[in-house]
Amino acid sequence: MLGAVRITLRESGLRAVARSIFDHTLADCSIERAFMEKVKAPSGADQSARLLFGTHLIDFSSIKHIRVIAAGKAAKSMLDALLARLPSSTLDDVAGVLIAPDVDARQGFEVFRGGHPFPNEASFAGARAALAMLNNLPPDASAVNTLCLFLISGGASAMMELPLDPGITLDETIAFHRALVHSGASIMEINCVRKHFSAVKGGRFALAAKVATCFTILLSDVPPGSPETIASGPTLPDASTISECRQILKRYRLLEQFPASIRRFFTSDQMPETAKPGELTALTWTILSADDLAESARIKAESLGFVTVIDNSCDDWNYREAAEYLLQRLRQLRRSHKRVCLISAGEIIVRPKESENHGMAIVSGNGGRNQHFALYAVTLLEESDAPISILSAGSDGIDGHSDRAGAVVDSQTLRNGAGNFGQATDLRASAEKALREFHSSTFLEKVGATIVTGPTGNNLRDLRILLADG
Repeated sequence: MLGAVRITLRESGLRAVARSIFDHTLADCSIERAFMEKVKAPSGADQSARLLFGTHLIDFSSIKHIRVIAAGKAAKSMLDALLARLPSSTLDDVAGVLIAPDVDARQGFEVFRGGHPFPNEASFAGARAALAMLNNLPPDASAVNTLCLFLISGGASAMMELPLDPGITLDETIAFHRALVHSGASIMEINCVRKHFSAVKGGRFALAAKVATCFTILLSDVPPGSPETIASGPTLPDASTISECRQILKRYRLLEQFPASIRRFFTSDQMPETAKPGELTALTWTILSADDLAESARIKAESLGFVTVIDNSCDDWNYREAAEYLLQRLRQLRRSHKRVCLISAGEIIVRPKESENHGMAIVSGNGGRNQHFALYAVTLLEESDAPISILSAGSDGIDGHSDRAGAVVDSQTLRNGAGNFGQATDLRASAEKALREFHSSTFLEKVGATIVTGPTGNNLRDLRILLADG
């Protein structure tokens, strides 16, 4: 659930409007609301026994055992919402594993506080517990009487992890994940490598539960049309290959950055393939995605009188290119309309610089891609752009190495914030320095532009809102 919102920015005008659209969108796309509205009893059916999950009808009257694995940033919210919707007649034998950033004890469930952005001991322990549960279903378990429900959201790639090679340690696995995160590779490429490394990704969870009926409910934090990428696809077949995985390792010079044990694993002739299409039946339903974020924001902006356009074409672009493109698009729209809102959902990339040894430098600053985007965008604004406001924030309430969700800026941000840096400070030059040193959050905090929501219990990628009025 979305916690109490603490506003740290000195909001006025369009910045306050942009923030109000963002807050409305978070509330409108809550997981609890989605389960209540989208999980329905079919018309004329016995509501105590049958439920529609999207287009999937599940008849609970014949189900004797329910096993649930919930993993990811939104796992706790998804589990609570699911249990509230299950028919009471099915709750006699419900058990499972919850792996999330924030957990509390609950009857019948093993709970683990998994690490993010890198695995921790609980990530390993949770993965082992989940595999053990799937490998030890009740003796009478069958596809008719046993239902395995997987609640998967972004972040589970780190929070639920276990190397295929049991000789690889946690410290070595953390080094592996760190190198991937800072490689500059896309999320699709990173997850291809993760799938081939892990005992719980690339469909391997579903293979472990073959005796039961498996149904996966997804909360998408990846580009549209690629559900198998969410959390590296623990329950979905994987079309990528070992050959593709090794090409990615070569492209980003990753092998030389891995510990020796992991280099040996990826170069071994015994490296196993992931589960392929045809090996398992994947019943899946995506309950929420970034498209829901964008659509909710559009409806709200239009209700406030803005001509609104959704443009997600800069998804997976470098943050500088994305800012330049979206500002240019906004300026084009202003030529035809007075009040304009440009919405862009998805994620952008902040690529670390290459170090002297040709590896990727580790980012240790306190910013994130949303604050980087906002800070760079404000350096592109000119006096003639007033009034324009730009918001960029994560739906999970966390942006990179900071406790901020993102930031909201306008053409006056640098001018109005000058008093916090000293009269002789060139704020535009200071902003560029903050970008180079990955300290965008520190800079934006000083000029009163950061957004704090706290962890939202959701994870639907990022939302950028650009407003112009006049």
